[in-house]
Amino acid sequence: LHPFCTHISYFLFISCIGFWVLHALKPRTDSFSPRNLDLFFTSVSASTVSSMSTVEMEVFSNTQLIVLTILMFIGGEVFTSMIGLQFRKKSMLKRICRHEGTVAAVPSDLSPSGPTDTVSQIELSTVTVTPPDYFKNSSQHESLEGKYLHNSIKFLVVVVAGYLLVNHAIGVVLITLYLQIVPSSRKVLKSKGINLLTFSIFTTVSTFSSCGFVPTNENMVVFAKNSGLLLILIPQILLGNTLYPPALQFSIWVLGKFVKKDESNYLLEKSNAIGYLHLLPRRHSILLVVTVFGFVAVQFILFCSLDWNSVALTGLNSYQKTIGVLFQTVNTRHTGETVVDLSIISPAILVLFVAMMYLPPYTCFMPIKDQEERGWRRSMGKIVDNLLLSPLSYLVIFIMLVCITERERMKNDPLNFSVLNIVVEVISAYGNVGFSTGYSCEQLYPEDGCEDKWYGFSGKWSDEGKIILILVMFFGRLKQFTMDGGRAWKLL
Repeated sequence: LHPFCTHISYFLFISCIGFWVLHALKPRTDSFSPRNLDLFFTSVSASTVSSMSTVEMEVFSNTQLIVLTILMFIGGEVFTSMIGLQFRKKSMLKRICRHEGTVAAVPSDLSPSGPTDTVSQIELSTVTVTPPDYFKNSSQHESLEGKYLHNSIKFLVVVVAGYLLVNHAIGVVLITLYLQIVPSSRKVLKSKGINLLTFSIFTTVSTFSSCGFVPTNENMVVFAKNSGLLLILIPQILLGNTLYPPALQFSIWVLGKFVKKDESNYLLEKSNAIGYLHLLPRRHSILLVVTVFGFVAVQFILFCSLDWNSVALTGLNSYQKTIGVLFQTVNTRHTGETVVDLSIISPAILVLFVAMMYLPPYTCFMPIKDQEERGWRRSMGKIVDNLLLSPLSYLVIFIMLVCITERERMKNDPLNFSVLNIVVEVISAYGNVGFSTGYSCEQLYPEDGCEDKWYGFSGKWSDEGKIILILVMFFGRLKQFTMDGGRAWKLL
């Protein structure tokens, strides 16, 4: 079964299970119950760690928040990649058993009786006969190499599992301590009726898995002045996403100093042989670190230059603004938690955010063309490769489809349903980020009974538009299988 089919089946399955459980549970209040499509949308959003929302988060009960937490955890890239390693470990074990069976099947009486038997004269031609021991030694070498690979993958599974659990444990402890120490943050949760422990676990899982959901309607806007909380979350954002490969490599190196030295060295020196997407070569990891902080620096400088005195940062002192802008720029790739209203920031910054959301998490300044470093990619077949379009081409198609389904709203409400806002929503769903410009009742043609809500812009879309965005979220979560598409198309 092709990995793409395995992945899409997995995410469809957990999304459907999540929808069924969310539907079976009661929301926080009986006055409002989300529609089935909105519940499925939310389940897909949590499973694909996209954090796109069509209903307010405070609608969900504590039990439903726990369900969303589980969906985000098992849908996160670190967890799903660990499951993939488990399957690879089992396949390696089967291969080793087959090799050992082949070696054992070589009969010992087939070995040559003497050194002169290796060359036989038959009429006018000379035939070189390879000794059976050669095949036996070759098979033994392959078996030994396979055992090294299997043991290294086994060790890597333990490292990834430990990395996952330790980061979550640290995050939950730090957030809980902060809520206990800082009364203002605790007061916010109590006023909203949100359980402190649920908030700590939910936010940690959401942040580390790069989802971006927060139990509050306002996301992290309500905590914009709690700079300490933002500083706790920033490392979680980086370690669970863009800096995961170098952090994993560092963890393997440190553990190799104390335990499993051979396996550790094998993982570090032969990362290509492992076939684990997130275990990058040393040079690639260094370039990745430079790229990540370079992008953050560019965004931070431009944001401060254009929006330092804007309405988006009103009420914050200089220190809070600095931490808030840093938090916001780190979230563009690809977590999606926000401390500002994206609808009122400079259009130039919004376009920059769109570019950052589109870029894959392991983008580097300097392209690495070494074919060995791309050995983990598996070809889907020449015919399929030639038919594939580039990811940008698919996104253009999705944006066009949304513009078609929402064409009446674009005519009647051009301020909210602008092409830029639609582009932000679609690219955010593709990048599994969750940024949204929201919906404002300050319309060109005011609508009676309009009420501002704290959910994404897609919450005001038609059912057809929401279904398209669900497809975009799945497409974005599986982008690793389509990144090489479009190479058959040459622009001259």
